Amino acid sequence: MRSKRKLLLLTSLVSWLWLVQRYLRNHQAQELGLSDWFDPRKRPDVVTTTGWLAPIIWEGTFNRRALRDHYARRNLTVGLAVFAAGRAAAGHLEPFLRSAKKHFMTGYRAVFYIMVDDPHRLPDLEPGPLQTFKALPLAQDRGWHDLDLVRMRQLGELVADHVQGEVDFLFSAAADQVFQGDFGVETLGSSVAQLHAWWWFRAARDFPYERRPRSAACIPSGHGDFFYDGALVGGTPLRVLHLVEECLKGVLQDMKHGLNSTYESHLNKYFFLHKPTTLLSPEYGWDAVLHPPAQVRYVKVLRHPKAAW
Repeated sequence: MRSKRKLLLLTSLVSWLWLVQRYLRNHQAQELGLSDWFDPRKRPDVVTTTGWLAPIIWEGTFNRRALRDHYARRNLTVGLAVFAAGRAAAGHLEPFLRSAKKHFMTGYRAVFYIMVDDPHRLPDLEPGPLQTFKALPLAQDRGWHDLDLVRMRQLGELVADHVQGEVDFLFSAAADQVFQGDFGVETLGSSVAQLHAWWWFRAARDFPYERRPRSAACIPSGHGDFFYDGALVGGTPLRVLHLVEECLKGVLQDMKHGLNSTYESHLNKYFFLHKPTTLLSPEYGWDAVLHPPAQVRYVKVLRHPKAAW
């Protein structure tokens, strides 16, 4: 009788261990390591990894098949918030949305949060397969001197009121851009920063950081990693919300000291203190006024021409 109990106990233990091992195998299979899809050696002509070992995404560095196989199992939804205030920005909205419909997260569920100050400026477009359009009012806020700061404040409200629970990842974009190529899951990360096309090929000492010590956005001389473009940020909704809260906190602090600081200055300070986990190369935010050098093989997002810095 005692031997039979021992046999039953042993059998139960073996079965339990087998179930645990199967769970661990399945759980590990669901986790995708950086080396499973990202190979920095494929682009020896550019910097592909940061000092804190985050990937810099260039065409050729990532394995599309490995990413597709991984994210196809995750029932993924990605949000894209676009802000269009004023006639000029609203004029960019239709080409932005047409290009995003074609190139943004194709094959995955995507929610487009379209924020305009005048609903009559919404283009007459229908979402594509797996896509949802949500039009939201963009309120006028004359208390801020910088439209980008208005966009940031309303991005925080969007995340808090609408986005959390709806999407796994969220990107926020200015409307003066056009998607020209596939903007896919290689861009995903808990905190995503866009490298600035104007400053990528220049020395770090020349970056237009905020240098005034009294400013909350100050990055002292001799410090700093990259210069980031405010036209596109992304990550998980909670990380995007944290970025907004910290940047606006810095802006309010500067206002108390009579300092006019820009959205991009505070964005760069944020990423200086809170390193992004994924960096997008200038291929994902090239300025149309610049001639692409050999390193920029494939412009995926093109910004409309604007004055040089």
